[in-house]
Amino acid sequence: MRGTKPGRSAGPGVGWITAVASLVGLAGFLYPFILPAIARADDRSAHAADAPYLFALVTVFCVVAIAVELDGDGAGGVRRSAAKSVALLGVLVATDATLRLVPSFLGGSPIFLLVILVGAVFGPAFGFQLGALTILVSAFITGGVGPWLPYQMLGVGWVGLTAGWLPRPAGFRRRLLLLAFFGAVWGFLYGAILNLWSWPFAAPGLEADVGLYWSPSLSFGETLSHYARFYLVTSLWYDLFRALGNAALVLALGGPTLRVLERFRSRFSWEPWVEETAALTP
Repeated sequence: MRGTKPGRSAGPGVGWITAVASLVGLAGFLYPFILPAIARADDRSAHAADAPYLFALVTVFCVVAIAVELDGDGAGGVRRSAAKSVALLGVLVATDATLRLVPSFLGGSPIFLLVILVGAVFGPAFGFQLGALTILVSAFITGGVGPWLPYQMLGVGWVGLTAGWLPRPAGFRRRLLLLAFFGAVWGFLYGAILNLWSWPFAAPGLEADVGLYWSPSLSFGETLSHYARFYLVTSLWYDLFRALGNAALVLALGGPTLRVLERFRSRFSWEPWVEETAALTP
């Protein structure tokens, strides 16, 4: 008997572009750990000029990824209308960027809610683009442009990227609980990752080694232990509020938002059908 079933064709281009952008950013974050393996610099100035180049690279990669994704297949081979996808991404970025105007409480911000949910619904590449572009647009709205901007773009972009990798439990409530737990974990991860860009400059001119700050003369193991202590002392409790805020927002607003996003996804996408032949069994 002949029948039809939805066929999926992979679209690896946007995945590779997102992966390259992430690797470039990861090198920028891990500078204090990479440096001891490649050189013994005597000052901290080598990292000072990274931000403009990283900002340019991340922005270009985002634009290229958007162009490639909208011209081809979406997550899992699900095709989307290019015009509708551009409009949807623009609306989501504008909405989430505006949410940055909402006062945050000790690090808890509503911008993470939409990035997590969109990544979970539309896939890792779309989630990465939403996160990175949200920070870019909101920085101009709030006047938050500075050397930290490309690192924030990458950090929030990775939230959306990894949200797209999450499994989809059968029950809606279980899925919501998983997303809330995911948001809580990223509350800590985001702070731990973002601290890395400024950590080498946290104590300029400090002569005494207090076991918290970075120095080019540290070995990899010493660098790791110093940063662990630095994070525990300076950021752990601050990030706790972000983790609790993320989880609370997902549990409170995630249900209706997730349903709306799923509805938009079903309207804006389709899957190509391919013929298949199935044998009749007596």
